[in-house]
Amino acid sequence: MIKVNQLTKRYARHEAVRGITFSVDPGEIVGFLGPNGAGKTTTLRMLTGYLPPSSGTASIGGCDIFRQSIDARRKIGYMPENVPLYEDMRVREYLKFRGQLKGLSNSDTRRRVGDVIDTCGLAHVHRKMIKTLSKGYRQRVGLADALVHDPELLILDEPTNGLDPNQIRQIRELIRHLGQTHTVLISTHILSEVEMICNRVIILDEGKIKAADTPSALIANMRSAGRIQAEIQADPEVASAALNRLDSVKKVTPESLEDGWTRYTLWVESGTDIREHIANLCSQYGWPLRSLFRHVATLEDVFVELTRRD
Repeated sequence: MIKVNQLTKRYARHEAVRGITFSVDPGEIVGFLGPNGAGKTTTLRMLTGYLPPSSGTASIGGCDIFRQSIDARRKIGYMPENVPLYEDMRVREYLKFRGQLKGLSNSDTRRRVGDVIDTCGLAHVHRKMIKTLSKGYRQRVGLADALVHDPELLILDEPTNGLDPNQIRQIRELIRHLGQTHTVLISTHILSEVEMICNRVIILDEGKIKAADTPSALIANMRSAGRIQAEIQADPEVASAALNRLDSVKKVTPESLEDGWTRYTLWVESGTDIREHIANLCSQYGWPLRSLFRHVATLEDVFVELTRRD
């Protein structure tokens, strides 16, 4: 559905996007991630025809975004980070207007507006003025706008920006549902959402692609140390020294708690689990042990490892 080859965008001496290459297959939901200033929004704007690239090639559904720009745009439904809406129009009126702008006939406009109102959960607000809607419903109107011409590809830039947890959950379920019939490229900072709904992840940093794989594969291939926490009642110096002698332990950091308890954070080699050895050590020394927890790596850990500056 999307094929990008050596796509580059320069602003004077600054390269916002540096020769990136990737593809998105039909039916995939792909997370497009990166820190602020990584080049995500610039890339999305090039794909949707809002910005001309400096060099490289890209196609949407087989249509070159430069030589066949109009045909490529017809295949795209784009929801920008800050959805521009005409606040003095009613929801149904606005969606009808947008459908006509996108070239739909009167009959197709009526049918598609009804479909997207149902799909996006706007049935009980379709007669309301947009300016009276909550942030969550405005996001839904923006998504309905992106869907009204029934595109093959949805490009969503921060679709849950500014929403509360309940609204985020609703939008997440809606995107998952849309992924059954559309290809979706989604840019977001909420990494837990990406883990739940995306088939694949592309991580961008400083204009370059740092990783592209499934969330589970990225987590499995992490190079950084694992982490285990144990709360033990013992002399901190003696316990720290004993824990440091265990196999696979890289570093031990103690933190004093109440009533003589200490929380020890053990940094261990990636992929290792030494909780049983810690429990045996406490039994050997007669130390009370009230908590033993292994931190399981997440997509957030992968993101931080790939994009941190220290």
